[in-house]
Amino acid sequence: MLYPTLNRTIQMMKEYTYRIAGFTVTLSAPEVLEVDCLLPSFRPFRCVGCSSEAHLFRFLVEASEYRHLDKGTLVEESVNDFGHVRLLKTVGGYRIEVRATAHGVVHCVHTDDRFTLATALLHRSDPRAGEVLCSMLRIVFSQAVLCRGGISLHASAVALNGKAYLFMGKSGTGKSTHAALWLRCFPGSSLLNDDNPVVCIVDGQAVVYGTPWSGKTPCYKNESFALGGIVRLVQAGANRFIPQEGVDAFITVLPGCSVIHKDTKLHEQLCNTLVRLTAQVPVGVLECLPDEEAARLCAARLS
Repeated sequence: MLYPTLNRTIQMMKEYTYRIAGFTVTLSAPEVLEVDCLLPSFRPFRCVGCSSEAHLFRFLVEASEYRHLDKGTLVEESVNDFGHVRLLKTVGGYRIEVRATAHGVVHCVHTDDRFTLATALLHRSDPRAGEVLCSMLRIVFSQAVLCRGGISLHASAVALNGKAYLFMGKSGTGKSTHAALWLRCFPGSSLLNDDNPVVCIVDGQAVVYGTPWSGKTPCYKNESFALGGIVRLVQAGANRFIPQEGVDAFITVLPGCSVIHKDTKLHEQLCNTLVRLTAQVPVGVLECLPDEEAARLCAARLS
């Protein structure tokens, strides 16, 4: 693999350390990038003296305008709130190409096959470079955490009485709306994350963590709660809660998990964790209207 030629001036590097979902992430970047300004959602997760034993990955940012890349093999391509993303398999790892818009400049990040080391090639002249960098870190984190017993989920998370509850579903099914109904119905409840919480099994217990990634809702809380339950939302003409167990529970949660499905090792790690997770917490499908009755029914069936 050939990496791009760096700017011809010597760049002073600065290191940033974050604690996310119990894991340490280290980012190194040229000082001129002003990472704190590029990544405001990461500020609550900055730490000093984090445990090296829980180190998840290292992320090196190279501000470069030149690149010479191997072709790689396209694995998947997607368009979502994080931008336009192409994932390619390369010799010894992956390359992720990210554009903030359909016709935006292409940024890319190279990783090893287990996402423990990543090198990002970032166009700092792009006015949306911060969004791209945030997206790159989300993708790398979501895959790296799989080998450490964690899962990054596409879900809204609400905390209530010391536990967090996850609401999943296809885009547009009302995850944020249902979360808002819980906040309205139950005094003391709070939004933990509105798009990408992380679940890990810690000492045999499922724990939900807030992250720097929360979709369109600015909710970046460095907090964690025991997982109280997982619900997949389905729009319907009436409210009905359907408990899921065993294989059905596994199938209910799987579509919302972040994983490279064609990577056998990562997919196996995800499945192993998901089997343990769905065996110990309530899982259900909520056919629902966007009303308070749906929120109260859901809470009652998960208690």
